[in-house]
Amino acid sequence: MIRGIWHKRKSIVFTWLLSYSAVLFVPIVISLVIYSQASHALKSEIHRANDSLLKQMRYTIDNQVDLMKRLDTEITWNDKLQNLMYSNKPAKEAPFTAYQLAKEFRLYKTSYASIDEFYVVWDQGGSILRPGNIRDMRTAFRTIHDTGAMTYDAWSETIGEAGPNRFAVLPHVGAATSKSSIAYVTQLPSDLNGRETGTVVVMADAARFQQAIESVSGFTGGLLLILNKDNEILLSSRPDAPELQPFMEGGQVRLSSPRIGDSELFYIPSAVSDLKYALIFPSALYWEKAEYVRSFTFASILISLIGAGILTWFFTRRNYSPIQALVQSLTDRDETATREDANELRFIQRAILNARSEKDRIALQLQKHQQTLRSNMIHRLLKGKLDTLVPYEEAFRSFRMKQPSNEFAVILFVLENEESLYAKLPGIDLNERSRLIPFIIGNVVEELAMQRQHAGYVAEADDMMVCLVNLAPDVAHVREDLRAIALEAQQFLRRYEMELTIAISGSHSSWTGIAAAYQEAVDAMEYKMVLGKKGIIAYEDIRPDPADSARSGYYYPLQVEQQLINFIKAGDLEQASAYMNEITDRNFGKPVMPLTLARCLIFNMVGTMVKAINELGDGDGGSGSGIWENHPLWMDKIIACDTIQEMREELHSLLADVCEFAAAKRTSGVSMEREGSLRELIAGVMRFIEDRYTDANLNVNAIGEQFDLKGSYLSRLFKNQTGEGLLDCIHKTRIRQAKEMIRTKQESINEISKLVGYNDAATFIRVFKKYEGITPGKYKEVC
Repeated sequence: MIRGIWHKRKSIVFTWLLSYSAVLFVPIVISLVIYSQASHALKSEIHRANDSLLKQMRYTIDNQVDLMKRLDTEITWNDKLQNLMYSNKPAKEAPFTAYQLAKEFRLYKTSYASIDEFYVVWDQGGSILRPGNIRDMRTAFRTIHDTGAMTYDAWSETIGEAGPNRFAVLPHVGAATSKSSIAYVTQLPSDLNGRETGTVVVMADAARFQQAIESVSGFTGGLLLILNKDNEILLSSRPDAPELQPFMEGGQVRLSSPRIGDSELFYIPSAVSDLKYALIFPSALYWEKAEYVRSFTFASILISLIGAGILTWFFTRRNYSPIQALVQSLTDRDETATREDANELRFIQRAILNARSEKDRIALQLQKHQQTLRSNMIHRLLKGKLDTLVPYEEAFRSFRMKQPSNEFAVILFVLENEESLYAKLPGIDLNERSRLIPFIIGNVVEELAMQRQHAGYVAEADDMMVCLVNLAPDVAHVREDLRAIALEAQQFLRRYEMELTIAISGSHSSWTGIAAAYQEAVDAMEYKMVLGKKGIIAYEDIRPDPADSARSGYYYPLQVEQQLINFIKAGDLEQASAYMNEITDRNFGKPVMPLTLARCLIFNMVGTMVKAINELGDGDGGSGSGIWENHPLWMDKIIACDTIQEMREELHSLLADVCEFAAAKRTSGVSMEREGSLRELIAGVMRFIEDRYTDANLNVNAIGEQFDLKGSYLSRLFKNQTGEGLLDCIHKTRIRQAKEMIRTKQESINEISKLVGYNDAATFIRVFKKYEGITPGKYKEVC
């Protein structure tokens, strides 16, 4: 069960529950924040209210204290008091001055009605001066302070204590029920002789302060304190309150700790004295007032959790039902996928991707099959293998091939530089190359045909690219359009270094006319032997004209041949060349000579050259071996030529050597066999590769040009003699030199690739790995 739950953690249900819970978490957090802010605001309001009450109490008490200080100041600076304490008059006059001062104190009593008691301690007279009377110290103590709460000595010590103005709690016989007063005690300065003079004591009944304290305490429910400058308690709303003890440190209140346990302390200083007013109240008081907010918040969170949980489960099940049904439908087809992935969305995504991949694969296969079927249909039409059971109009529509009319023509394309073109496409395998070039030619030709309102369809037949052109209806200049398509295609593809020979058929009607058009194009293409490569040959240009039949034929009589032999034996190159050109021009001019006769003429002229060479001999009864030594492969070169023009060039080249040989009358004493010539040729080729391997343009055709041979023919000779291809020899030479550079030099792989003839480092790495089995970088590490 635990394993099943753990496996379900990847399910979309689990993800949704987490998502909904995360959404639910937001209002809960908001509720808690609101509760926290409300509690903070409520606490702040309570603190502000307490602070206001303390300020109200301070205002009330400070008024009373201010009166006490003012009275104290007036008494202290009273002229009679100054004369009494500091005058140099005879001692017998002091009692009278004291009496006058006591009488004057009555006026102060009247002016300061809220001052319950005040007197002056006269140290020199040992008396107490009160309003209207003078008493000795003990009598005055019994009259004013003897409540049993303080002894005479303690009282004497209190009022006689030296120091600045201070507040003290003194018992008061005439006070209210508390029998105590707050006294403001001022020690008068000593006289000029350094003797103590006296003390001014101003008292206010503690009940006056207690009334202000109790009004605030009754509102807050806390403990109110009046502290002196030493933080000692002068007055308390509840002297024995237990919440006071945590804040006491000896006889002083510790104001540095605003909160201890469940109690909090606030205080403010007096504005007119060094007194302090403190309030201690329990924190429970704050929580009682915040209980409603807290209860409401917790209740709302609980209700939200329950309601959200029910809604979450309901909507999760409701939303999951279609996904579950979809997963079930997909699982029936692919049960293994469910075991591999427990997340439904990823399972559905993978199933959709698999389905799309399968669809794309099937579509690609169908496209390939369709292309193959289309090419096969075009091929059968070109060959004239019509199937009477196949409706070709519907077949064209099924292959998305437009059929503008019932008129057709054929254009053939032969790539003349296929081998050298492939050599310029490194990194692409043979299959890709064989598909790439037809693809390019097909797209270009079909697009050009469409631009002229025709429909062109390209296929391969007999190692040629064939474009079946379905001509647009009512076209007046069919030949011009076909020739324009061929010319534009040839010029455009020449940008990509494609050298094409193009043949064009005439136009034919119906499906059966396609085969006739193809045959015409093939016949025209064969005439490239006479007319040359890389041109455009139209069937109309080489078709025999009955009017010219009288001038057509084969012209090379025996006397003409003998005359040519004579020119050759005489060593007259100019006459021999002019005579040979006259013969070829007469035969290959208009009308065009049939190919069979053209081949016969060329081989007969080759025979003439052989006869001339044999008749020249070597001066010692030989057979002209010097010519054979200089041109050991000349016959093979002539046979390998694809066009009459190439053959004529080879014949003229040989003619020049034969005439030179005849003119110099030189003979060769050494006869070399053809095999020896081949070995020397191969050795020369290998030396040439060793000397030119750094040239990035070194290829089969370049080497063939160096040795006056066609590149493909030289490559075949080289492979027959050495067992390896000429291109392989080039690569191996470069790789051998690169290995030596890697072992002895510090250049980078990119620099070495350029030094050995590779412009592209990627090509160098690929070729190196092909022949050595490892990359150049790995070879450098193991060296």
